[in-house]
Amino acid sequence: MENKKKNNQENVLSFIPTGEYYYKKALKELQRDNYPKAHKYLQRATELSPEDPLIMMQFGIVLMEMQEFEQAMDVLRTAQDLDPEETDILFFLSEVHAHMGLFLDARKYAKRYVEADINGKYAEEAMEIIDFAEQEDWQLLDDEGEAQDSEYFYLQEKARRLMEQGNFTDAIKMLEDLIADKPDFWGAHNNLALAYFYIGETEMAKALLHDVLRRNTGNLHALCNLAVFHYYEKNDELDDILDLLKKIQPYVFEHRYKLGATFALVGKYKEAFRWLRSLQKRGFDGDPAFYFWLSHAAYHSNHEEIARQAWRQLTAMDPGKEGYEPWQDNTSMPHSDALEHDREYLVSKLDHPQRSERLFGLFLLGKSSHKQEIISHPKWLKSEQPTVIETFMLGYALGHAFKENVPAESAFMRAMKTAEILYEAEGMVTQQGSYAFQMWFMLVSNAFERNYVFKNPKALAASVDYMVRSSRDRSITKKSVAEHYGITSSTLTKYINELIKYLPLFES
Repeated sequence: MENKKKNNQENVLSFIPTGEYYYKKALKELQRDNYPKAHKYLQRATELSPEDPLIMMQFGIVLMEMQEFEQAMDVLRTAQDLDPEETDILFFLSEVHAHMGLFLDARKYAKRYVEADINGKYAEEAMEIIDFAEQEDWQLLDDEGEAQDSEYFYLQEKARRLMEQGNFTDAIKMLEDLIADKPDFWGAHNNLALAYFYIGETEMAKALLHDVLRRNTGNLHALCNLAVFHYYEKNDELDDILDLLKKIQPYVFEHRYKLGATFALVGKYKEAFRWLRSLQKRGFDGDPAFYFWLSHAAYHSNHEEIARQAWRQLTAMDPGKEGYEPWQDNTSMPHSDALEHDREYLVSKLDHPQRSERLFGLFLLGKSSHKQEIISHPKWLKSEQPTVIETFMLGYALGHAFKENVPAESAFMRAMKTAEILYEAEGMVTQQGSYAFQMWFMLVSNAFERNYVFKNPKALAASVDYMVRSSRDRSITKKSVAEHYGITSSTLTKYINELIKYLPLFES
């Protein structure tokens, strides 16, 4: 019996999933048209078998089906590097370039496919791409009059993805190399300015945009980016740029989108709705960001039905946006004096030099009607070296899940349960009520570092409540507070004594 048990354990331990294992699971999901699951399995398969070109190619195909064209191009190029002789990869490279409007290269890869495999299973589709690309040769020039070069475009998109992942150092180097090689590639200049702005180099960012506008007068992307910079910095120059942007009448879809999104971001919803709605009426098939801004612009311009329709389209593409509806701001503000909805107060806490105050600010952020605006701000949530507790707090504010089986995360969640009990007392944080939260997060800041487990959140909330109230009102008794929280006076005393050790006065 013992030998049988040992053999079973060895069998379990010897099973290590391979890329091929996940690849086969992905194929089963594709037969069911379950692309999200297939994506998940293929991503894992590429991690385990990064040198397998067929797995890489299949991942690229799924990314195309999910409209992730830039990433699909990246993956398919990797597949081709792994196996330059595989003709199917050529076809899918042709297809992804066609999807992105890069018809010159779409035609190039399609021709290479047909020349290599005239009777291939994709030969007919490849010929259609060639025919279409030759009919659409007017699109081989982009809207700024530059000859399209897919290699530059590809590198720019790669840099943009690095920025989205927070890797600004590599993005900046890639964009600077691009500009050195092609000085009049304005898209790279604009993205480089954004990258500098996100790392706090605001003067360098603005200088880059002014240089673009000097050398390429009227560059809409530069003007819009400059408006966004001035908006975040609350500069007076914003009004002048907005007046200029209101006079611009773009015809190109991309420019209408950029203009509409910029107006929406800075709160000029009427102008934003005009441009974004004009795109929708002309059959523009937008990405999630388009429907996000359209919904906000429509709602704040009194077009509620259009706003709700756009939001339904957004959540169909990105279910994670549930809860960020523009009308959510109104339903979540029952009290005008709630500090969580006071943007200036909230920002002052997030920028505070004391960690405990920043923790309090992050807790308020999770309750605030300004959450979406603040989390999209490049500076307000920036910290040079965030501590573990601050990282946890930001995750909590954004609704991330924590693991009960990890001691630090379990302790943190009990500390947050305590804060939630205090919050439930009034359903908001007032100036008077803020003292209990400020004390609690000061205690949390110190106690978490010393591995306090925060056992019994109800008793902890009662202890903080009593400590704050009794310091201001001598008539407050332990008995009355304990009864209010449903605990005994002795339990209250026990936890007060535990917490006192973490007050700054008692620190050694």
